[in-house]
Amino acid sequence: MSRLFSPLTVGPLTLRNRIVFSAHLTNQARDGMPTEQHADYYAARAAGGAGLIITEEHSTNPGDRPYEKLIHGFDPAVIPAYHRITEAVHAHGTPILAQLNHNGGQSCSLYTRTPVLAPSPVPDPLFREVPKEITTREIAEVVAGYGIVAGHCSEGGFDGVELQCSQSSLLRGFLSTATNLRTDRYGGSLENRARVLVEAIDAAREALGPGRVLGVRICGDEHVERGTTLEEAVALAKLVEATGKVDYINTAIGVATSSLYLIEASMAIPRGYALFISRAIREAVRLPVVGVGRLKQPADAERALAEGQCDLVGVVRGQIADPDFAVKARDGQQVRACLSCNQECVGRVGLNRWLGCVENPRAGRESVPLPPPGPRPKRVFVVGGGPAGLQAAAAAARRGHHVTLFERGEHTGGQVTLAATAPGRSEFLDLVGNLAAECTRYGVDTKTNTEVGAELLLAEHPDAAVLATGARPRAPYWAGECARVVDVRDVLAGTAAPAGEVVVIDDLGFHQGTSVAELLADRGCRVRVSTSAMVVGQDLGLTLDLENYHRRAHAKGITGHTDEVVLGVSEVDERLVLRMLSHPTGETFEIGCDWVVCATHQEPEDSLWRRLRDAPFPVHRVGDCLTPRRAHAAIIEGYRVGVAL
Repeated sequence: MSRLFSPLTVGPLTLRNRIVFSAHLTNQARDGMPTEQHADYYAARAAGGAGLIITEEHSTNPGDRPYEKLIHGFDPAVIPAYHRITEAVHAHGTPILAQLNHNGGQSCSLYTRTPVLAPSPVPDPLFREVPKEITTREIAEVVAGYGIVAGHCSEGGFDGVELQCSQSSLLRGFLSTATNLRTDRYGGSLENRARVLVEAIDAAREALGPGRVLGVRICGDEHVERGTTLEEAVALAKLVEATGKVDYINTAIGVATSSLYLIEASMAIPRGYALFISRAIREAVRLPVVGVGRLKQPADAERALAEGQCDLVGVVRGQIADPDFAVKARDGQQVRACLSCNQECVGRVGLNRWLGCVENPRAGRESVPLPPPGPRPKRVFVVGGGPAGLQAAAAAARRGHHVTLFERGEHTGGQVTLAATAPGRSEFLDLVGNLAAECTRYGVDTKTNTEVGAELLLAEHPDAAVLATGARPRAPYWAGECARVVDVRDVLAGTAAPAGEVVVIDDLGFHQGTSVAELLADRGCRVRVSTSAMVVGQDLGLTLDLENYHRRAHAKGITGHTDEVVLGVSEVDERLVLRMLSHPTGETFEIGCDWVVCATHQEPEDSLWRRLRDAPFPVHRVGDCLTPRRAHAAIIEGYRVGVAL
């Protein structure tokens, strides 16, 4: 990691390493003001060794409010909160910048009750509003806003600011010919389209003075028709450098409304997928350039630097998952690798909730104090080595308890080990590897191939027992005794091998049905996915997997059918016949197939709990044996029980 941990001068700053915690939404603001949680959130990553921190966007104009929990940087009342954030981060020797932004046509009039502004009246695909074409007077007001907020940030102790003209930005809207149709001095040539950006740079630099950093984040490829291309992005980078007022260039890919799945790519997208942008810009300018693109391991970041792809490495989700990413990388320890599952970061924020993480139960709750430790270490037995059990064991052992984990199988991991065998889902297995490493680090005694019954626990009489025995498939009511109606777990485990025409019933709306559909298509099956919802795999939209699933499904010949419910199944001449109900019409119809694979709800494996509920020692249930849900619930519950023992 010699390159990753070499210092770098960026304007007036000298960074201790090349790891950047780049700007991203946390949804922690209240009434436009930053909170104590902001301070503790960024301070945790500073303590973890990040070389540079860039906060989420600060709004430069009262008329711009794309979502509820936006920081109102234009309001002088933010300055005391800025001090709390910067002092908390500076206490760990880490510089911190604020990202400034006006979302333009990618905003929402719901909050302001005024029209959103854009270079031209081009509707945005996500917010679906026709913006008002911004006038030259309004442009001057917007530009002045960048200077005002830069001044607030300077007064609040920030080491500088970054101007966003990438994924969701009025400045980006001016730069792109897809959204800028103007014919005045702010439209047409790149120099004209970049005029507002240059004016904003001037305003920000004047407010900051020479002693603070000014950066610009550029979208290198919008992936939309008539959008910014790499060639134009490189030309823009040269233009930005030529101002002589900018200290570094950050990079991005995609647009937050049309190609969001590229900005926060899931595990289905290759690591380092956006580094071609930073490399091209780095070859054209002398300013330090930040590269991004799902760089989840320190080795990914070191390789990007070694290959000349960038000068600094943006690691966001990796440091959400493990705030100590940089320290661990420096010391040669295993980091808690991000899964790129997007469930609790992107997906949770998309539901207007505060940011979290499937793997890190403390993410977004750094300011909440842990319960005080007990008076003495306890002897704790954990039964079940899936995510809930592993997390409970690791959390309890970290608190000083003597923990024994029992797993009846040959390996820990539970259903995660099955899920990770599906196409494009292999990195989900990192969840188990990371937790197993934590158990080892904190001294958990893990016993595999060990079946534990109530008699053993009652005889051993631990101080506390945690049951994480998981869930079992439950056949839908209509399946009867038909042997060729199986669960997705049967397919992944290899106990069922569907062939021919297969119908996948997607009752869960997540990866279970779609992943198995792809697996079966790869094996040569003709696959039809049926769901009662309006979209196959509807929750994949939250994790930014939906667009690419549809592309792959089309290429593999998988068909999707919505708004239909299975009423029954029968066997006719060695074929299965499904009787279906159409929601829109109320009519019933039949379809033939060779196999049916069900992604349906499971039932708790709670027989051990039923025998131990009256045990003379505390017995806790966590994860699916309490009630079946997704991995994040198992992690949260395991953690809560582990720290509370």
